[in-house]
Amino acid sequence: MVVDADAGAAPSTPAARPSPAPGLLSGIGFGGFVDGILLHQMLQWHHMVSDVEPTTTVAGLEANTLADGFFHAVTWCVLVVASVVTIRQWRAGRLAPSRRFHLGAVLAGWGAFNLVEGLVDHQLLGIHHVRDDLGAPLAWDLGFLVVSAALLLAGWGLLRRGSGTLRRTR
Repeated sequence: MVVDADAGAAPSTPAARPSPAPGLLSGIGFGGFVDGILLHQMLQWHHMVSDVEPTTTVAGLEANTLADGFFHAVTWCVLVVASVVTIRQWRAGRLAPSRRFHLGAVLAGWGAFNLVEGLVDHQLLGIHHVRDDLGAPLAWDLGFLVVSAALLLAGWGLLRRGSGTLRRTR
């Protein structure tokens, strides 16, 4: 029998161990929302396609606002999927994850999202950079990738430590 030491004594079978999938999906969704709300809307450092359609014209700002809206819609859908996966796993008899396990999965998902987004959108496609309002955005892009990798690694470490709190008992 497996006991989740971080969340109390909830006995279950080994097959009912928590999965990192809901946390990873939540991290991807929340990471997208933080990027879109903080960097796109509040700080206005960039928009989704600001290197393709500059925001110096009304048409360019409209195109970027539309692209940002689609980006937010996708991140919202990822959070809905995370919720559905969570509910399905609980109904299937899986244990709820420990706080450490879940937080680690969320941070790992967020870091993974940022790494993929930073590599694909900033470097590969060049559709925007972290700071489109500056003359040399590469340093900001590299800093974003370093912070993203740190988030991923910290999340992975926390997830593994949280996984260690599940122990076998007789």
